Amino acid sequence: MFADSKTIVVFGEALVDDFLSEQVVGGAPFNVARHLAAFGAAPLMITRIGSDANGVTVRAEFARYGMREEGLQVDAVAPTGRVIVERGDGTHRFIILPDQAYDHIEAGAALAAMARCAPATLYFGTLAQRASASSDALSQLLAATPARRFLDLNMRDGQVTERCVFTSLHHADVVKVNEDELRELFNWYTNTNSNTNAHTLASPADMADEHLHAACATLIGIFGLTGLIVTLGERGAAYFGADRPPVHANANTSAVDVVDTVGAGDAFSAIFLLGSALGWPLDTILSRANQFAAAICGIAGAVPADTAFYEPWMTRWLAD
Repeated sequence: MFADSKTIVVFGEALVDDFLSEQVVGGAPFNVARHLAAFGAAPLMITRIGSDANGVTVRAEFARYGMREEGLQVDAVAPTGRVIVERGDGTHRFIILPDQAYDHIEAGAALAAMARCAPATLYFGTLAQRASASSDALSQLLAATPARRFLDLNMRDGQVTERCVFTSLHHADVVKVNEDELRELFNWYTNTNSNTNAHTLASPADMADEHLHAACATLIGIFGLTGLIVTLGERGAAYFGADRPPVHANANTSAVDVVDTVGAGDAFSAIFLLGSALGWPLDTILSRANQFAAAICGIAGAVPADTAFYEPWMTRWLAD
């Protein structure tokens, strides 16, 4: 369905969430890539795994989703990425381990893989930038392509510095954030010493607030963005563009029995990228991204156990 000229390159971590009693393959970029692959987008996933049992598990997901492996690197020393998840009292505590294989993505191999497809879009996040090797690899990829840059700003506690966020925003064209991340960006970049509150907002709960629009416009201007996406959970999502009025799409989650919200943001990103590549109108992209993210909330985990999950969506959206 996709020509190489429309390839979406996804850069970042593929890892295993270790619940002690079970291991589940994850990583926000890998979640996005698997969804794209299921919809026939044939993404190029650039990541690095270890030569270990968890690496075998990750590689099996490449096979299950029919994903190309040109961008998959194997490290002989560092282990496959692992996050220890501790459950307790209805909450989860995440221990993101240091010095994992995805911290050592090699620039040369990544550039060679990307050179084979001349991508239209390059997706990246922030976790895989915490170590110098992978950060350098991403910098070289960004410098090597004119592809549109989509930044999924996952500001994980203790893993992402303000400097990384600042640099990433300058690299990006389109940025996706949640409300907490948006508030942090406001605190860092849009506060002023004036007597007005045009660049501050106590809470971004009301997406029609004129001060919110002004603050988002300030972010877009500072970093030269073309678009800023704000995901709002059950309230949908909003898109702030550099050259258009804000667009809001409701989530319409009333028909979904929520199991968990793991991976909802990744599902949204995948459909936004898919719809952009296929030329869907923006309001259609936002609506469908909301629908699919809500559906992911109705299953356990970030991706379905059975790829048949995607078939009705493909029938509805890709018939043409």
